[in-house]
Amino acid sequence: MLDTIQSLIAWSWMGVPAFLFVITLVVFFHELGHFLAARWFGVKVDVFSVGFGKEIFGFNDKRGTRWKLSWLPIGGYVKFAGDADASSRPDSEAGARMTAAERAVTLTYKPVGQRAVVAAAGPFANFALAIVLLTGLFLYSGHTVMQPVIGQVTKGSPAALAGIQPGDRVTRIDGTKITDFQQLPEIISLSGGSSLTVGLVRQGRELTVNVTPKLMKTTDVLGNPTSQMVIGVRPDPKVPVTRESYGPVGAFSAACSETWNIVHSTIVGVSQMITGRASADQLRGPVGIANMTRQVADFGFLPLLNLVAILSVSIGLVNLFPIPLLDGGHLLYYAVEAVLGRPLGERAQDVGFRLGLVLVLGLMLLTTWNDLVRLNLF
Repeated sequence: MLDTIQSLIAWSWMGVPAFLFVITLVVFFHELGHFLAARWFGVKVDVFSVGFGKEIFGFNDKRGTRWKLSWLPIGGYVKFAGDADASSRPDSEAGARMTAAERAVTLTYKPVGQRAVVAAAGPFANFALAIVLLTGLFLYSGHTVMQPVIGQVTKGSPAALAGIQPGDRVTRIDGTKITDFQQLPEIISLSGGSSLTVGLVRQGRELTVNVTPKLMKTTDVLGNPTSQMVIGVRPDPKVPVTRESYGPVGAFSAACSETWNIVHSTIVGVSQMITGRASADQLRGPVGIANMTRQVADFGFLPLLNLVAILSVSIGLVNLFPIPLLDGGHLLYYAVEAVLGRPLGERAQDVGFRLGLVLVLGLMLLTTWNDLVRLNLF
């Protein structure tokens, strides 16, 4: 028990500030996207909150918006005029009592296209934040390249069974040119267990082998237990590591490419979890994110900014999923309204929001359970 308390104190010293920095930055820019889009279309914003629950402190700006920081730092919200609550559900009773002037600044009575832009602006602000941060990181640090030479092959692994040997240089995987060893785990983890065609160069001779990745218990780069597709190879530590430098245009292009890679990896990973080809224990909740933040903070401020970029893209993408309660759910409702020429009935929208709430809460419970198991608390 004493060890647990000491570990918690040690974690809190850097973990709490690091977590608050990361999550506040991601949430603030997400909500700022909604806020700026709404202001652009003349919508009155009642509340801009980072965090949920009771207010810690805040202030009112000259347009009447209450800017506040709240106690529960796992999200935030922007409440527009005419909203029933923080989930941006329209308040039909309040709408019936509004004057024409009040309706003119209410999101519910704006054209469906403008409402869709406001809903999408939050996630896209997250993508923009990631691109800006990654551009700066690429400009400052460049990119480390590790030659794709096999240094070790695990006995009995898929790679060993396929005939891959230490010293082999990987040149292609399923038509993708390989120039960096770090490409291997990215491609393998997204394979879903499908056979991969691997091009090799062995002592100057070109070879092609087929290898089928296997889902195994392993550890991630931070040493946390996880399950992922592997083939059982490690890089050759004797091969020199090089560093690529970027100019502004190259850094921006690399940042956009990296952002797309995160989006693509997330979509593929989620689809594989749904179809059972990947384990759901890879999902992290607030506890897992906090622990990961603490671990990354040990490596310095720049890695922490890189984590902000990754989380920003992931959170932005998740919010675009067509689940009522999330931004994607609002976009789904707006799409239906555009097709039908009228909004969905109040009853249908209410049922959708309730189902979305159940789904979101269920996902939070699952990810929190994964976090606690990963920390060996269960």
